[in-house]
Amino acid sequence: MTIRVLIADDQMMVRQGFTVLLNAEPGIEVVGQAVDGLDAVAKVAELGPDVVLMDIRMPVLGGIDATRRITEPAGATVKVLVLTTFDLDEYVYEALRAGASGFLLKDASAAELVQAVRVVAAGDALLAPNITKRLIAEFSRLTDAPRAPLKDRVGDLTERETEVLSLIAQGLSNAEIATRLVVAEQTVKTHVSRILVKLGLRDRTQAAVFAYETGLVRPTGY
Repeated sequence: MTIRVLIADDQMMVRQGFTVLLNAEPGIEVVGQAVDGLDAVAKVAELGPDVVLMDIRMPVLGGIDATRRITEPAGATVKVLVLTTFDLDEYVYEALRAGASGFLLKDASAAELVQAVRVVAAGDALLAPNITKRLIAEFSRLTDAPRAPLKDRVGDLTERETEVLSLIAQGLSNAEIATRLVVAEQTVKTHVSRILVKLGLRDRTQAAVFAYETGLVRPTGY
């Protein structure tokens, strides 16, 4: 199955460079380019990509608002991978809250770019878990106290599901969680699927953000 990618960036050289790199990979096709956030929203509706590479800072409509418009509609399946210059950019955290599935530094290698697209398209692992964990931990310090309605929703999870959610937020993969809990990896996958359904979340990245914002996991060591 071919992963269809839309590249949204106001810099032509970035768009063209990423297009050349991704089109050279088997199973990946760049189906379009967008010059700003508003153009990205329109191109998503027109082209139906699987993944959007979204620059955060763009004219007309920024990447955060564009991400929100793309991911909010019921039934939306497109995944957004935000592009940034700094991994501790506060705007990246806001993009994750808005619905992005992960982020990628603009100076990433070709291999990292390709892997990021594949991981986000699959939706089954955090992108660069160590970096993403640090980002979420850093900026969750800046948020208000856990919101009661969100915190109450944790009560819908079983004890084991709550434990799995905590481990997801710590950046562990399904295999690592299975090892930690001494269960089969398929069992972990089932727990993850149920967590996402019960909490109304899109993917593991959103689950990690949820865990920090509800206070289930507290930032430590950063």
